[in-house]
Amino acid sequence: MLKFERYGIGILKGMAVTFKHLFRPPITVQYPEEKLIVSRRIRGCELVWYPEKCTGCATCAKNCPQGNIEIVTHIGDQNNYIVDKFELDAGRCMFCGLCVESCPYEALAMSVCYEGAKYRRSDLILSKEELTISDLRKPSGYARPNIEMTLPKQSLLIYWDRSDGGQKLNLIPLSKKRGRGV
Repeated sequence: MLKFERYGIGILKGMAVTFKHLFRPPITVQYPEEKLIVSRRIRGCELVWYPEKCTGCATCAKNCPQGNIEIVTHIGDQNNYIVDKFELDAGRCMFCGLCVESCPYEALAMSVCYEGAKYRRSDLILSKEELTISDLRKPSGYARPNIEMTLPKQSLLIYWDRSDGGQKLNLIPLSKKRGRGV
């Protein structure tokens, strides 16, 4: 009887949680067609470069622990640096964000992209044209609080109410062959 009092309450609590989730409809995201809104401060698989803010000081390249950023500059007419080449090797990058944090002019930001797979390693070397901000390349709020406030809240699967940050997903009917999901 002593063992049931000691372990039985824990087992009953665990089974209560199991039964609570057993009758909830399955939460499934049909990934390529349906995407969740990621966290505002995600460290995505690419960088976003603002050429109008960049002074060519190469602080980001100096702080990169792996040396993945290559910057080539020349001195312009007004005694300032003009960036000729800004290149990132995303295949070697560990996306630590030190380059973004160290930039004194906020010319770099992490991207919200998380789909960075390529077929060739040479496609992972991104030039300055590929790193500039565009409709496909949007900055995240990592180390940039002014950008973070403009981004939407992260969608959580457990909340279905948009005011709580949830995102309504399509329910998939239970399959008779495999149980949950399709």
